Amino acid sequence: MELTRWDPFKDLQALQDRMNRLFQEGAGRTGRSDEVLGGHWIPAVDIYEDDQEFVVKAELPGLESKDVDVQIQENVLTLKGERRLEREIDKERYHRLERSYGTFQRSFTLPNIVDQEKVKAKFKDGVLEIRIPKEERVKPKQIKVEAL
Repeated sequence: MELTRWDPFKDLQALQDRMNRLFQEGAGRTGRSDEVLGGHWIPAVDIYEDDQEFVVKAELPGLESKDVDVQIQENVLTLKGERRLEREIDKERYHRLERSYGTFQRSFTLPNIVDQEKVKAKFKDGVLEIRIPKEERVKPKQIKVEAL
């Protein structure tokens, strides 16, 4: 039986290689540009509320209002769209392609207290803003207390 010397750095490198593969598979990208060109992306969204309404803001840089579809059905708000790669430049001429392109879809469940008939959406400077009013009966009623 031959003895071999243990090299801890060799094991560490193998572990790092496995971790890199795991993260690449989990992210759905292996760094190939053709995957970036026709994939999916997830726009960043902020959602907050005040006493009168819920507000949804989605970052959609490079899109126009015609590229975005907003729907509410059965208390689910759905945002859909697609960001297309500018075809003026051959993809072989790109040196680096980090922005994501392709279709997106985000869905959010709304509470039963929203007035779906009065929802308004506007698109400005790459930000989609959706205002979803609360129903009148849900707003707190201020009761004046009289001193005796």
